[in-house]
Amino acid sequence: PLAVFVKLAGLLLMSFVAWYMGCLFAYLIPKETIITSVANLQDIGRKPVLRAPDPKRQKCDHWSPCPPGNYAYRILSGGGKAKSAKICFEDELFVIDSADHSREMMTFIKNAPEVSLLLMVTQDDGSTRLKNDTKKLVENLGSKEIWNMKFRSSWAFVAARGFKLPDNMQKEKIEHSDKNNNRYRGWPAEVQIEGCIPRNLI
Repeated sequence: PLAVFVKLAGLLLMSFVAWYMGCLFAYLIPKETIITSVANLQDIGRKPVLRAPDPKRQKCDHWSPCPPGNYAYRILSGGGKAKSAKICFEDELFVIDSADHSREMMTFIKNAPEVSLLLMVTQDDGSTRLKNDTKKLVENLGSKEIWNMKFRSSWAFVAARGFKLPDNMQKEKIEHSDKNNNRYRGWPAEVQIEGCIPRNLI
């Protein structure tokens, strides 16, 4: 009986000590630390989530940067009534919000420096708004599509004066209006040309 009493007394004493120590730790340790420790234990075994860094923005919104020593450019024709034509060169953006610049375009081409890179796009209808003398100047710059323009065709053209563009470079693009395939009501989809051009050519 004495041995049983001693064991029971020891068990009660250990239970009291454990309860007391638990209360003491709960009082001394901040609640936030306990919550954080439990959360950390719950995270053990979970697979880490790898997040790719946000892509770095490139000049003229290219997907990849131009090589060193190159200019970046992007030209985009207008689309419907709401989307203006845009020309971007080395991250300088020019928005064309007017539809009739035939005379200004002719003057600009005639007065362009002897060594020039010329970027052209249509806004609305270039087939009727561009005068024949202006179209002839564009043809002399190497355009193969200027006389093929139809009503509201989308057109983009990259031309060089005084130097030769690389043979593998896209220089011209056109999309004709087709009521069965038009992206916009009465207008075809925009056309776009973008790329990089070596600085030493200009």
